[in-house]
Amino acid sequence: MAANETVIRLMLVEDQLEDAEHLISVLRNGGLAVRPQRPKDAAELVAQLGEGSVDMVLVSLDAKTVSFADAMLAVNASGKDIPVIATASKLDEDRVIETLIAGARDVALRGRPEHLRLVVRNEFGVLEDRRALRRIEAAMNDSERRCNSLIASSRDPIAYSHEGMHIRANQAYLDMFGYEDFLDVEGLPLLDMVASSDAERFKQLLKDLAKGEPPPKSMELRARRADGSDFDATMEFAQAKYEGENCLQIIFRQRAIDADMARELDELRYRDQTTGLSNRRHFLEQLEAAVSAAAAGRNDQLLLLIEPDHYSTLTLDIGIAHSDELLARLAARLQEVVGDTGLCARFSDHDFAVLRAESSPRESAEIAESIRAAFEGFIVEVGGRSVSITMSIGGVQIGEKIASLQQVLGKASQASNSSANLGGNRVEIFDPSARDRAETERIAAWVQRIRDALAGDGFVLHYQPIIGMHGQSGETYETLLRMKGAGGEIVPPMSFLPIAEEHGLLDDIDRWVVSRAIELLAERKKAGKDTTLFVKVTPNSLIEGGLGALIVEQLKNNGAPGDKLVLEIQEPKVFTNLRATQELQRTIQPHGCRLALEQFGSGLNSFQLLSHVDPTFLKIDRAFMTDLAKNPENQKKLRAINDEAHRAGKQVITEFVQDAASMSALFSIGVDYVEGHFLAMAGPDMNYDFS
Repeated sequence: MAANETVIRLMLVEDQLEDAEHLISVLRNGGLAVRPQRPKDAAELVAQLGEGSVDMVLVSLDAKTVSFADAMLAVNASGKDIPVIATASKLDEDRVIETLIAGARDVALRGRPEHLRLVVRNEFGVLEDRRALRRIEAAMNDSERRCNSLIASSRDPIAYSHEGMHIRANQAYLDMFGYEDFLDVEGLPLLDMVASSDAERFKQLLKDLAKGEPPPKSMELRARRADGSDFDATMEFAQAKYEGENCLQIIFRQRAIDADMARELDELRYRDQTTGLSNRRHFLEQLEAAVSAAAAGRNDQLLLLIEPDHYSTLTLDIGIAHSDELLARLAARLQEVVGDTGLCARFSDHDFAVLRAESSPRESAEIAESIRAAFEGFIVEVGGRSVSITMSIGGVQIGEKIASLQQVLGKASQASNSSANLGGNRVEIFDPSARDRAETERIAAWVQRIRDALAGDGFVLHYQPIIGMHGQSGETYETLLRMKGAGGEIVPPMSFLPIAEEHGLLDDIDRWVVSRAIELLAERKKAGKDTTLFVKVTPNSLIEGGLGALIVEQLKNNGAPGDKLVLEIQEPKVFTNLRATQELQRTIQPHGCRLALEQFGSGLNSFQLLSHVDPTFLKIDRAFMTDLAKNPENQKKLRAINDEAHRAGKQVITEFVQDAASMSALFSIGVDYVEGHFLAMAGPDMNYDFS
């Protein structure tokens, strides 16, 4: 039930397997998810680098089987962006400098776990940033190619200028002014396109632009063609980039023909027809500009996402036919509160958004609270019914520390969801520059809610079928924890498990899940059902101890069959909690309970673990399921694990099966069980037809 982690595909160049396992344990104990591999010699190192499945290489400076110099040579020869970190028992200034000059990104102390973890975490973060930058550059280049094609084929007369000179114009622009080829206008001053009656006014605009002032949205003037004739025109301006240079985009419109129509079209483009507010497209354009301003150091902007509480219940009450009328009333109320201090928009089906350009943290809290208060107890007459409205509000103080559109929207969405999940009629604003009182209160509210759920009936279990591939008898499900929301909605585990882990509540949650699963097994037995349940166990329960005794007591009290209970523990966590896992198995095994190792195959030598613990099932690590049908290498590795597991008398389960092609590959490989959304989604009932 631990949170999903980004996995670091780590190569360790070590003479001894034990030394490599020690480094892996150090990293995993610090919360880093690693998928390790260890080449036995230089040839295998080159081969593994060539497979393209390495994020980072840790090389011991004392390694003799593959020296640091040979490892660096192989990494450099691969032509890939793979950072190398040297590890040493102690630091010598001259040797550190030599190592860095040779190409290592950093040197980490083997005997200082915190230093090793810090170096690996930092270098992986920098690697992710480099990868993200490359993806952005590729996307930007692709977008520029598409934009260039669209501009060239556009019927709108479009030109680009730099320092008042033409640097590009499309054919529609040339036709409007009577030029045959762009060479006729390249380098020509924009002023030459303006009639003498408006020349002084246009010169002043160019001077203002040269000072760094933003351009106006539009300007009406008399334009001049190549033959000297004039016409009424509207110039529309936008800041842009052309071939990496800042420039000005200009669209000329003949006012007598299409300027009025253009204004009407702009209104349609930017306005949501149901609510009268800005639409999502226009709002995102403005938000992107705000984020760009934040990247330049402007930290006084606010984004709010506003969602009506229990909207599905409201629409059931008033009827779906009146939902647009309801949204229009809510939009009018929102616009009334915000006024001209911010931009209001319909952001999605029934959600609204507000963007404020000038909003300090104090002002942000005030406007958000005023919106919440304006809707608290607000009565709307719709469809002959009177409904009372409250709003859940989540926001972000946009600043330099969170200057990306994805981050801003993600944090605002998290805050909005948290407000709704905590009962609604709340405000949560994320401020990246300070961990303020609101954040502390939010976490405290979640902690209390988790404790209340443990004490009452706030948790529920969902079940996903685990299906036998060879006609196995009985029915098997994996139990998945969920929380009940205030309005009856289901809260996913990632909303509360990280907070539960931070506040030492995972052990209590494990005990609740195990106890409930045993009760269900007893109920299924009485109903004549041959049901097996898989239950996840976190490392916290292994560390705390006492889970085994609880299981034995619950089995006895409920008269449940112990052989139908399977405890799932992640393989990496067993390595670091080996004695606790062995003690748990010794306690429950006499009562028939079995173990399953999750994320199997993620270690250097996963099968070595079977000499210390005796699981019945091995659940293969999800990494092997990525594009399985199109990935011969993953198929080969999965087949090897499956064959060796069967030789050891273990049953193999593959999860995260997402498509028919993967199912076909798994059938060919010969795994015992499969699980995934392609077969059946998790749900609140155990009603899958295993026949």
